[in-house]
Amino acid sequence: MKHIATPAPAATGRHHFVAPDARGFAHVETWIFDLDNTLYSHEAKVWPQIDERITLYVANMFGIDGMSARALQKHYYLKYGTTLRALMTEHAIDPYAFMDFVHDIDHRHIELNPVLGAAIERLPGRKLILTNGSRRHAEAVAGKLGILDHFEDVFDLADADFTPKPNREAYDIFLKRHAVDPARSAMFEDIAKNLRAPHDLGMTTTLVVPRTPDPYRESFEQEAVAEPHVDYITDDLAGFLVERTPA
Repeated sequence: MKHIATPAPAATGRHHFVAPDARGFAHVETWIFDLDNTLYSHEAKVWPQIDERITLYVANMFGIDGMSARALQKHYYLKYGTTLRALMTEHAIDPYAFMDFVHDIDHRHIELNPVLGAAIERLPGRKLILTNGSRRHAEAVAGKLGILDHFEDVFDLADADFTPKPNREAYDIFLKRHAVDPARSAMFEDIAKNLRAPHDLGMTTTLVVPRTPDPYRESFEQEAVAEPHVDYITDDLAGFLVERTPA
């Protein structure tokens, strides 16, 4: 595993990295995007609110203080991939109630992103959102960004039978549901491990990293890591897409 501290600068002044054997985009017919921390930057202050709501849910559920709830939440995250999966597996909670609670956030810091919207609109073919969050959350955030109308559909955690990325099963259900050919698809994600299954399936993969460190996320979740299943790395999704689509 190779850590890319400073990917080669692109013409935009941002940073992009291309693997020597990277798959291209000329054949791509379906463009698949993760939502959280991929389609918006951490300045939107979305994820810190969700993270705090998850901690609060755990605290209320077990009747424990915030520090203990935080520790338990992170234990569950590392063991199961998501806190929700842990609570469903070990405590049989109602996943819909959990999702409604943790996504009840303030969207005031999310700003319209016309450059990203125009870049997505110009992409040739289908565009889909594949998220470990809820459809309502994805539609609310994408709507505030001004990009929702450019997407054919949202595939959320409920659609995946609450099996989260990076589990291969989640991608298999998505591909079947939307009749997507992975060999003619591209996947954009903010966490490197979530690109392993898409790459194995034949997709062109792009890791989206923050331009500046996000203090509210684990460091390993935002590293620019060059691994065999990562074709591209960028800290400027809009600029990256603009460079790969016709004017």
